[in-house]
Amino acid sequence: MSSGTAKSEQLVLVIDFGAQYAQLIARRVREARVYSEIVSHTISSQEVKDLAPAAIILSGGPKSVRVDGAPMLDEEIYNLGIPILGICYGAQLMALQLGGEVSRFDQGEYGRTQLTVTPATQLLDANVGEQSVWMSHFDCITKVPEGFEATASTPNAPVAMLENKQRNLWAAQFHPEVVHTPGGQELLCRFLHDLAGCDPTWTPGSVIDDSIAAITAQVGDRRAICGLSGGVDSAVAAALVHKAIGSRLTCIYVDTGLMRSGESDQVVETFEKHQGIELIHVQAADRFFAGLAGVTDPEEKRKIIGELFIRVFEEASGGIADADYLVQGTLYPDVIESGTADAAKIKSHHNVGGLPDDLSFDLVEPLRNLFKDEVRRVGSELGLPDEIVWRQPFPGPGLGVRIIGEVTPDKVATLQDADLIVREEIAAAGLERELWQAFAVLPDIKSVGVMGDERTYAHPIIIRAVNSDDVMTADWARLPYDLLEKMSSRIINEVTDINRVAYDITSKPPGTIEWE
Repeated sequence: MSSGTAKSEQLVLVIDFGAQYAQLIARRVREARVYSEIVSHTISSQEVKDLAPAAIILSGGPKSVRVDGAPMLDEEIYNLGIPILGICYGAQLMALQLGGEVSRFDQGEYGRTQLTVTPATQLLDANVGEQSVWMSHFDCITKVPEGFEATASTPNAPVAMLENKQRNLWAAQFHPEVVHTPGGQELLCRFLHDLAGCDPTWTPGSVIDDSIAAITAQVGDRRAICGLSGGVDSAVAAALVHKAIGSRLTCIYVDTGLMRSGESDQVVETFEKHQGIELIHVQAADRFFAGLAGVTDPEEKRKIIGELFIRVFEEASGGIADADYLVQGTLYPDVIESGTADAAKIKSHHNVGGLPDDLSFDLVEPLRNLFKDEVRRVGSELGLPDEIVWRQPFPGPGLGVRIIGEVTPDKVATLQDADLIVREEIAAAGLERELWQAFAVLPDIKSVGVMGDERTYAHPIIIRAVNSDDVMTADWARLPYDLLEKMSSRIINEVTDINRVAYDITSKPPGTIEWE
């Protein structure tokens, strides 16, 4: 486990079979105040023994358990006596591997479905009778293994839940982790707290204690450097490491020239004056613009920014004795999106895939296993100011990946002005904390317009605003029309070389939150 993992807490393993909801399952477990981690379905029974989890959840998956090459599970894991809950694919796999049957019906179930439970169930309250659940399957369990009992059904799933109390094995064909299953979190809590005996003790305070212990053990009496990006992730990572090793942490804030308007001054003031952390402020905008000159490919831009970042760190740290560690604010979604054994690479993240091969620092990543909402809670617990803790997520490469095409000082200045207007109006409308992110994008196109009596040929600005719980999925925000109109009017009137404003109504998936 990496630095920051809550080793003293009871651990729940979420075994990933390639499901889009594996990360959501892990979050729901944590919302039940139990620590969880995602592992590959290739994990062996011996590896599970070594981790000694309090419980295991088998995720859904995109494949059929009946086809050749379908992801399987080491069957010895079922015999370890560890409480296991199978969900969707995980339920079918449990049934199949333990001697039951899985068949393909003529009609699958997708979306809301009515579930009927029997009095024998331990997973749900049988007194409720019919319950609404969210299904997403074509195959279904048609015969339960010996020793199991079918405890729920739906019109197209004769075995919608199966349970074997003696072996501590339970399974549900539906998805309790999604909000579309109203009693889903109750089911997960029953499994975790009542059936698996997990104590609901995982809190921001416990994360801090365990992280400090892990950081202290890793760094020892050496020195560490933290690269402040201006966002909540690096800020919380810095505060955690400072709490662990004190004055042996030096923060380096590299002003890349790609920050939002006014943020550089705020970062310096917060950490140097209010947090009492040693801070080196490096003005490096010219180097970044030179490195990005002529570059239009988004992956190449990310790699250039990431490598330049590290090179500036190495130069800035030259006078710091024993600086062997680099602190980064890497989050769990960063790791997942950059590619794992069971998650295809979506895009490389600046603080995951953008590091050079000859990196001279060992990494300290105290937030690597946390989601953004958990990071905010830890930040508040550490006493960071609200303007840092509740700052909207900002990509490591900054505005460099919100400018489509080549990045230049003039384009950055234009985008900074437009983005500031978006943020000001969102705040004035009282939506700052309700939205996950709201920002401006500058595309590499121009369009014809009319301003006064003259024809114009200028850039558009695209406004992007989304709601999300976990970054893994996001829905475009339904902003009021009068708010959109006000932002559009201000941008066109106040920002040079802009004559059109568009609003992005794409969710994730199929899009990503950022444009690059």
